Amino acid sequence: MSARLLQLKERADAAIKKARDITDAAVAENRDFKDNEQVDYDTAMKAAKDILEAIKAVKADEAILADAESFASDLALPETKSGHAELSLSLGATVVQSPAFKAMMAQFKNDRGEYRIPDRAKVQSDAIQLKSLFTGLSRTSTGAFIVPDRTDIVEMLGRRPLRLRDLCAKRRTTSDIVEFVAETSHTNAAAPVAEATTEAPPTAPNGGGALVNAAGGGYKPEGSWAFQVKQATVKTIAEWVPISKRALADVAQMEGLINDELALDIEEAEDNQFLNGDGTGENQTGILNTSGIQIQAFVTDIFTSIRKGITKARTVGRVQPNAILASPAVKEQIELTKDEMGRFYYAGPFNTGISTLWGLPLVDSEIMPDTDVVVGDFNKAVIWDREQTSVTMTDSHADFFVRNLVAILAEERVAFAVTRPTAFVKTAVA
Repeated sequence: MSARLLQLKERADAAIKKARDITDAAVAENRDFKDNEQVDYDTAMKAAKDILEAIKAVKADEAILADAESFASDLALPETKSGHAELSLSLGATVVQSPAFKAMMAQFKNDRGEYRIPDRAKVQSDAIQLKSLFTGLSRTSTGAFIVPDRTDIVEMLGRRPLRLRDLCAKRRTTSDIVEFVAETSHTNAAAPVAEATTEAPPTAPNGGGALVNAAGGGYKPEGSWAFQVKQATVKTIAEWVPISKRALADVAQMEGLINDELALDIEEAEDNQFLNGDGTGENQTGILNTSGIQIQAFVTDIFTSIRKGITKARTVGRVQPNAILASPAVKEQIELTKDEMGRFYYAGPFNTGISTLWGLPLVDSEIMPDTDVVVGDFNKAVIWDREQTSVTMTDSHADFFVRNLVAILAEERVAFAVTRPTAFVKTAVA
């Protein structure tokens, strides 16, 4: 037992003895404590209790110090030139072996080599150099124990908004070829007709030829319509990617991520086909490459040109346009146009509603050229879905089976056609 503990034990024994003597005297005389005896008894018991708590604290301090010193002694590791502990020295051992810790404890060490920390003593060391332990550059670093917090966030590159499918008419088909009837010419001969005043039939002229109706015969004028059967062919849009079975098994979200991204790739290709497809090979014929759409040249300014395009759609195409399709750059140009006083012609930066121009929704699409806009009734562009986007997986591709690879394929089958080309006006804006 250390000298510190011996002193505390002696003080505790004396306090307990004093309290016992007071109790024994009262019991021997068969009486209660006198006033002064009660005070002395309470004081002695409180002192004994405080000393016992101090003994517990000293025992705990000495046990920790003894364990730390024993542990450091067992390691017996040299210090490096920088004063830092070598490889296998733990954090606790490094602290105990440090010069700063030894200097702090030296003031509490007596002649017998025992540590005695007085009550209420201030215990504080200089900074203990542990920098080399936390560099993350070697095996002595805590970097080996740091586990990254891997979240479920997978940040993709982003997608352009898809516009055409939302604007166009959509139907279903169960065939590979879709037919529709388009009127190619129309002669409107309707006119007021007087009541017949004669029963005479048509007569042939003297030289022969076509019959001539009798005057006053009340004949009704004959109109002329011509029709043509047109076809739209179902085309396939597809894409596939390879992935290992291990990746599919180890990353729970991988399959869903690939499925979603493949489907979006198909939708982006579809969107481009409906506007810019050139009709060659397996390409659809998009709106801009459809024969018969109207053209409006640039006149005065962008607003005037678009308004004239609306007029052509109304008077020649015989439709009520339902949207204006423009590139983001053109939409920006429209929205930033100002008058001579610096006021925005358009709604300005605080517009929170749907963007409109001449009463029509102004829709921006990244696949629209910056030189033109399309004004039209997009119900006259029809999408026929034969097989909506589907995703399938197989290892029956090339040598994938023996290589533990899987092919993930996304595809759709769709037909597209502009049923009334004059319903669209390609309008120059520059």
